Amino acid sequence: MAQLEYKDLLDAGVHFGHLTRKWDPRMAPYIFMEKNGIHIIDLNKTVASLDEACHYVKSVVRSGRKVMFVATKKQAQEIVSEEARRLKMPFVTERWLGGMLTNFATIRKSLKKMQGLEKLLGDEATANNIAKRERLIKGREKDKLERLLGGVADLTRLPAALFVVDVKREHIAVAEAKRLNIPVIAMCDTNSNPNEVDFVIPANDDAYKSISLITLAIGKAIEEGLLERKQERDDARLAEEEDAKRSEDLGEEVETPQAAVEAADEE
Repeated sequence: MAQLEYKDLLDAGVHFGHLTRKWDPRMAPYIFMEKNGIHIIDLNKTVASLDEACHYVKSVVRSGRKVMFVATKKQAQEIVSEEARRLKMPFVTERWLGGMLTNFATIRKSLKKMQGLEKLLGDEATANNIAKRERLIKGREKDKLERLLGGVADLTRLPAALFVVDVKREHIAVAEAKRLNIPVIAMCDTNSNPNEVDFVIPANDDAYKSISLITLAIGKAIEEGLLERKQERDDARLAEEEDAKRSEDLGEEVETPQAAVEAADEE
């Protein structure tokens, strides 16, 4: 796993925290110093924490489970949704619906409704039989559901972990995950409470470059986990095929002497 270097984090402005008056004292262990009224994050701890988080998400994905990306702030939406789509992972970038984890059964009903509307409006013959006004209403409803739930459309069970950008903003998602004992990996700025998170990545959660760098690092770890899982499955399949062939060969070896004995008896 390619580890990010100190210079990469420095160039992306990962070290810039909030104004000192806006800090959360529980972030003190991750703060290096104060400069011009702004807290500076200790990047040595960021590097170590990010490495630990990457190893964890890699192990989660390798076991065949999903990591959900959560980032509803404007500067994080694009990069997070792109990376999640590329990795075929669930994501929420519009608005976190209360109960998305704790009331997952209801969310599944909404997803089924969305899929039903897609099927209905996708069939021209059926759509043309619906009144224009009703078709317009259904189209708007489908668009709204896609905007809110499109990122979790393929989610059939609860994710194994959450990757969150900005703990304060996504406090509802973090609380739901905590209630269900789902581990949370999160970017924590100097105004965050790190005690709410299982894997703290101390970093600037406002700058696009900082969010992008950390998100891509997590994405790289997930990608490696997916590749390793695929390799393991391929190796297991090859081993099964070899065992089957060996068993077949051994069976033929047993049958051949027996056939010779039977032929001799007939003579």
